Amino acid sequence: MQFDNINEPGVNELWTPQAHVVGGVDGVPVIKFNAFESMDWLEHGFSTRLGGVSTGTFESMNLSFTRGDDPELVMENFRRFGNAIHMDHKDMIFTHQTHTTNIRVVTADDKGKGITKARNYSDIDGLITNEPELALVTFFADCVPLYFADPVTRAIGASHSGWRGTVSRMGEATVRAMNEAYGCRPENMTAVIGPSICQKCYEVSQDVADAFAESFPEQEWRDFIYDKGHGKYQLDLWRANWYILKAAGIPEENIHISGLCTHCHPNTLWSHRSLGTARGSLAGFMMINKR
Repeated sequence: MQFDNINEPGVNELWTPQAHVVGGVDGVPVIKFNAFESMDWLEHGFSTRLGGVSTGTFESMNLSFTRGDDPELVMENFRRFGNAIHMDHKDMIFTHQTHTTNIRVVTADDKGKGITKARNYSDIDGLITNEPELALVTFFADCVPLYFADPVTRAIGASHSGWRGTVSRMGEATVRAMNEAYGCRPENMTAVIGPSICQKCYEVSQDVADAFAESFPEQEWRDFIYDKGHGKYQLDLWRANWYILKAAGIPEENIHISGLCTHCHPNTLWSHRSLGTARGSLAGFMMINKR
């Protein structure tokens, strides 16, 4: 199976990949984050385009019910991917992503919301919990996934942070929510910045660059925005989120960047910038197990 050198350095010269691909159950590929592999109380995984049953534009592992794919095929994709990462699809809970910094505290009452029953919430870009067997599910196709684990309180969080969420400091909002809900101390937390578009692939316009210049100290934004001239810039969302997580109190050694670019690997990862609206969706999963 060809993964376009997904495990090899060099996608972005600034970052050494901190993730790897495993075959999964029944040959379903799963991206695993190195930082979480030693946490035996935690299950996690991030999808690719491969290993599912969708066809046509959505071939094959599409994990979105909202893009026009056959819902029965999407449900089978969730069953297959869930089986590959030891999660029952009935235990999954979906975000409702609209580029906010709103965080939902998830409990057992939320099981199945978004997949087997309707959500009674909207405008939620982050989920946190300290209860076992609740699978937090977030969706991506270039935007930045943020994942949090606190081995002291055994609480977890998963957030979606596109450029708007990053300007609004979604990572900091998630750390704060976990502290308020579960007493998590940022110095104990491990954070992963997941597969998303890298700086060399992410050109933005003047208004986006200006928004970051207003939200970050100059010594920081100058480190992750490259001025190409003529009102065009290359934006490093990985570095921007790294600064946010560091400012939130997470130690540098506990902040891990997956180093996988969705746009650099269009054959294995869904990318909005590569494919536009005619595409499927990736998803990331986190769950506290019973151990």
